[in-house]
Amino acid sequence: MMRMIAATNNPDKVREIREILAGTGLEVISQREAGIAMDVEETGTSFEENALLKARSIHARTGGLVMADDSGLAIDALGGAPGIHSARFAGEGAGYPEKIARIHAMLEGVPESEWTARFICVVAVVRPDGSAFTVRGTCEGRI
Repeated sequence: MMRMIAATNNPDKVREIREILAGTGLEVISQREAGIAMDVEETGTSFEENALLKARSIHARTGGLVMADDSGLAIDALGGAPGIHSARFAGEGAGYPEKIARIHAMLEGVPESEWTARFICVVAVVRPDGSAFTVRGTCEGRI
């Protein structure tokens, strides 16, 4: 069985990845289980750049097969915001109620018919040889 490191410190995300990849022949371990206790700073300007930053950072320490993701909400009436800043745009440690309240405040005065948005998720994979690729998925919707 091939081992793949999930470049995340989120145990719920690791559990979800394990469930999704069950039966594929991949053993998914967290970066902590791989002996890496660090957070990778997301300094990219796109979901792809941030996912690759995380995957390449963990790959540099392990040389193994690594996957990472970056995701967020893009609201058309807000020019694509919060986008890559979704996790912390309402402040460090803000929960979903605070984030939703902030989004509604930002959309004040915008007709609800213009509240179109999408959730974007990019997965990056770095292979043991260092080659990498990304895959993007979107889910269209409304706020």
